[in-house]
Amino acid sequence: MTVGVLAHLFGKKPYQQLAKEIGSCGFEHVQLALWKACSDYPFEKPGYLNPGLVRKIVKEFEKNGVAISILACYVHLFERDEVKRRENIVRFKEALQYAPKFGAAVVAVEVGKMAEQDRTEEDWLTLKATLIELEKEAEKWGVIIGIEPADGHLIDNAKTLKHVLDELNSSSFGVIIDPGNLLISVNFSRQDDVIREAFELLGPRIIAGHLKDRKLTDEGILKTVTPGQGDMNLALYMKLLEKYKPNCDVILEHTNREQMIETKHYIEAIRQSV
Repeated sequence: MTVGVLAHLFGKKPYQQLAKEIGSCGFEHVQLALWKACSDYPFEKPGYLNPGLVRKIVKEFEKNGVAISILACYVHLFERDEVKRRENIVRFKEALQYAPKFGAAVVAVEVGKMAEQDRTEEDWLTLKATLIELEKEAEKWGVIIGIEPADGHLIDNAKTLKHVLDELNSSSFGVIIDPGNLLISVNFSRQDDVIREAFELLGPRIIAGHLKDRKLTDEGILKTVTPGQGDMNLALYMKLLEKYKPNCDVILEHTNREQMIETKHYIEAIRQSV
């Protein structure tokens, strides 16, 4: 199990500088969201990627000992504005097309947020139609779409994602597991059950993990904190991840530049002890 990092935790900057800083912290791989991490071009718009540019970016990361394990394309997949939804689909298809040239087997996504009381059957139908369209593109390029369930999103827990994956019945989809995204203030006291359930339901489909920590304040607010500074059962998470998916990549979240090396070593120590 190797510990990588979200590239944009180092800030949005030219990719040469970004690769150098990430490599200096000893990370072997990253999850790269181009428009959040690279300032060279307006990657939030489709059309800038090309084989030559990708080759230069990859070369710079490899020079610093860093692989790009995951491309991130966190766009709204059931956007009600059809023009915006089509643009999001174009952006996601571009990520799928170029992922192999980046050396990434996975394009990661959270499907999009909507207020609980405002969710409709039409939203679900739109999401399904989008995923079916993206599935064909993923199959074409040999890439896995990694869906990350997260509280507040239309796919907000392990049970919902399991249902969606069963309905889609496609090997083009996998799971990015992040227990911190499944925990809320009302279930934090039984977090071990939530984490175990997620692995029981989704374990065989997991392709990568994210890692943050969570802490419940005296006021009952669940905060996201740097791994090691909260009360989440990280040892249980690492143990189950190693059991279900040996040597699975883990991506570090919610850590500032000054804490990177210490936090990386902390996670590696947990992994070695389970």
